[in-house]
Amino acid sequence: MHFLDQAKIYVKSGAGGPGAVSFRREKYVEYGGPDGGNGGKGGDVVFEAVPALNTLIDFRYSQHFKASRGSHGMGRDRTGAGAKDLVIKVPVGTQVLSEDKEEILADFTEAGQRLVLLEGGQGGRGNASYKSSTNRAPRQHQPGEPSEEMWVWLRLKLLADVGLVGLPNAGKSTFINQVSNTKAKVGDYAFTTLVPKLGVVRHKGREFVLADIPGLIEGAAEGAGIGDRFLGHIERCRVLVHLIDIEGQDPADALRTVEEELEAYGEGLSAKPRLIALNKIDLADAELAAAFAAELREAGADKVFPISGATGEGLEALMDAVLGYLPQLTRTEDKEGAGSEEAPEDSEWSPI
Repeated sequence: MHFLDQAKIYVKSGAGGPGAVSFRREKYVEYGGPDGGNGGKGGDVVFEAVPALNTLIDFRYSQHFKASRGSHGMGRDRTGAGAKDLVIKVPVGTQVLSEDKEEILADFTEAGQRLVLLEGGQGGRGNASYKSSTNRAPRQHQPGEPSEEMWVWLRLKLLADVGLVGLPNAGKSTFINQVSNTKAKVGDYAFTTLVPKLGVVRHKGREFVLADIPGLIEGAAEGAGIGDRFLGHIERCRVLVHLIDIEGQDPADALRTVEEELEAYGEGLSAKPRLIALNKIDLADAELAAAFAAELREAGADKVFPISGATGEGLEALMDAVLGYLPQLTRTEDKEGAGSEEAPEDSEWSPI
């Protein structure tokens, strides 16, 4: 399935049906009179968040959405049928923005959440409703309220508890494959990951969602590389895990590069807690890992977790630290239905 996180669509509600102008004429009925019914209500445009979707690709091929208009009124005081609402299903995490992207009209953060974006027009009055003691044969009626229409942008921000950031080729795909059920593409070249990936991590009786986004390079905020457009998918994360390649460029420079891009993007990303992980320690000795960890602490890192996404070394301590930032409600139930209270175990690798 192709990943698409932005789409522009046109939506239009249904107009109200016109009221009828009709007079009762029946054989053997001495007195007739107006009997035109009211028009039916037009359909609303409703957005609904559903859990089965994780991309906006459907909106690339269908960009115009129009609700039906209400039926017209009829004689014998028959009211026109109201039109069905047009329900547009979007993934959880979708935002609906105005055409200029300046205003957030809706933000769907829970499955089943619904919003009536455009209301259908009310049906017009038929001439029967105008009958009075002084107006016995009215011929006026209402045409029905007009529809509403607008262009909107849909923007998807994936819902994840933990975000994974780092320079290209820092080992993020290997890491997410190791700790979750994801099968991300792995390659020995930059920008292996072109679109965000989600994985469910289960650790010590609890589970959380981990999001991997394409690597950042210097100048990403100005569009360098893939740019920073995918940073929106980690705006809702509670904590960020920053992977640094022990064989890449100077670790301190790598740390500063990503930190500067997070600061340039804004949206509160630079204020989120971060866990610094020195990756690929299986390719270096403990002395070199300790030296690089010291450089990272001097560059501003609080703690440094030496790990290997390929072999799994050090991941236990890192996952324990991640759990400290997540609510207890993410704890999965055991076979008896009670939450697991398993205590953290000492791991082979600990923060340096």
